[in-house]
Amino acid sequence: MSEMISKELKHSNLYGEDLAPVPVSKRSWNKWNLAAIWVGMAVCIPTYLLASYMIRAGLSWQASLIIIGLANLVITIPMAINGHAGVKYGIPFPVLGRAGFGTRGVHVASLLRAFVACGWFGIQTWIGGLAIYSIITTIFSIEPSAGLDWLKFVSFGIFWLINIYFIFKGTEGIRWLEDLTAPILLLIGGGLIFWAYHSVGSVKDVLNQSKQLQQSTLVLKKEVDGKGLIQLNPLTDETGKIKAQMVQFAQQNTPDTWTQWIEIKPENNQITLESLFPNETNKLLTGSEKLNARFKNEEVVSGIVSFGLTTGASAGKIWEYILWFTAMVGFWATMAISISDITRFAVSQKAQVSGQFIGLPGTMIFYSFVGIFVTSASIVIFKDVLIAEDAPWDPVSLVAKFKNPAVIILAQIAMLLATLSTNIAANVIAPANAFSNLIPQKISFKYGGLITGLFGILICPWWLMDEISSILIFVSGLLGPVLAILICDYFLIRKTNLSVSHLYDPNGEYAYGGSGINSKAILALLAGILAAVAGLWIPALSFLYSLSWFTGFAVSFLLYYLLMAKSIPKNLPAPQ
Repeated sequence: MSEMISKELKHSNLYGEDLAPVPVSKRSWNKWNLAAIWVGMAVCIPTYLLASYMIRAGLSWQASLIIIGLANLVITIPMAINGHAGVKYGIPFPVLGRAGFGTRGVHVASLLRAFVACGWFGIQTWIGGLAIYSIITTIFSIEPSAGLDWLKFVSFGIFWLINIYFIFKGTEGIRWLEDLTAPILLLIGGGLIFWAYHSVGSVKDVLNQSKQLQQSTLVLKKEVDGKGLIQLNPLTDETGKIKAQMVQFAQQNTPDTWTQWIEIKPENNQITLESLFPNETNKLLTGSEKLNARFKNEEVVSGIVSFGLTTGASAGKIWEYILWFTAMVGFWATMAISISDITRFAVSQKAQVSGQFIGLPGTMIFYSFVGIFVTSASIVIFKDVLIAEDAPWDPVSLVAKFKNPAVIILAQIAMLLATLSTNIAANVIAPANAFSNLIPQKISFKYGGLITGLFGILICPWWLMDEISSILIFVSGLLGPVLAILICDYFLIRKTNLSVSHLYDPNGEYAYGGSGINSKAILALLAGILAAVAGLWIPALSFLYSLSWFTGFAVSFLLYYLLMAKSIPKNLPAPQ
């Protein structure tokens, strides 16, 4: 491929060695290498939490796994489709995007993708730093700090440098890392399941506990006679006995004024609102204010739970399933955009397709099940978990339950491996290529990765992690239009035929008259984004925002095709 690019074009401002087509002779990634990359990316804290969050929202564990499995099968399809160009031409995402968006217009799409990745890089690096911090404090018996301290920043710096080391090792170093960590991470998942099973003694008993996690801990309802009734649903142990013995309440507007402790009676776990707040009942039953509650037994007091009036209004189970399905599809949607960054190293189309289908859906289902199984088992294993909110939903909370230093250190090392493998593959390759594409002659993949790392520091994840996460999730949901334009342009408009030399020619076909911008692609992109976010401002269209990834994809795909249909080249270039 690269030999088809003239010497003149190799000196153009669109050409760089790290963005050049990978020669067939240098492509060595087979299906197992690609599957290993997906194992490394998919084994992360969010994956562990996915099904647990769905269960907490009221879905059964079976429904949660089915939705996760179907959603990841669905997103793997466009992933494999968009990976086709990477294998056929050996080109990364920013170069592929030049065909549809233009040699300059592609910066809009690639930098949007880079923005999301840089944000997650910073967050994941801070999380990895906290794992190192936990190891250091455990080894040297240092009292961990709840706030920020110098050791946390040192730990963050150490993990940041580890990431930069693998960036400078290049793509082969990344492949080595993913091949190494994939089997280890799968074994860790299997070990967690075995530990939970061995601690409880029965798979059936463990999974039956998940029903408790589906229930709201407290439910306030307005009865037909106008009175308020609080339903208590604290957790029970393996014998069915309620683990909490007492409960107390406070109004959120006076959070320090608690009622007396009230005994929980197994035969009647309901309390009338009037018996607690006789003068505030009417106000509380309007839903304008909420209550706090906490439980205790002889040994421990639970965390505080907030709850308010339950209206009983529901959009229906089917709609709830659709919303969760959309969220699960969007989970890896950003990777679908830049997947050619990885598939350009694949030995064949068969390897990239089978590798992705082996690695992504299976790992997502497996590790989501690990989360379900271990969290459900924790209800029985840990006597201090009185309510569902206090269950160790994530690995960090789970590790905190152990006091054995060896267990803590091994668990944090496992977390380091999972975070590192996810960070490098999911949050470095795409932005490194995107930054390299800005000035290909000056910025290599390594320096693009270094820029990614610097942005990861500049966002200050230690201060703004929650805020950044919300913004990144919002932006990720709006990237469906980018994928739509890439797929529509490559498969429908160009029939998978690209002129490789023109992709590096500032005056070629993809320069779109010299501007370097395909205005039709930008218009389709903006239309898709606007359609996806319209529901934020127009209540009647809120369903479009709830389905933002699909909304944006569909609108941009259709509009781009209609705008470009008459622009289809009459004489498509021969495959190169």
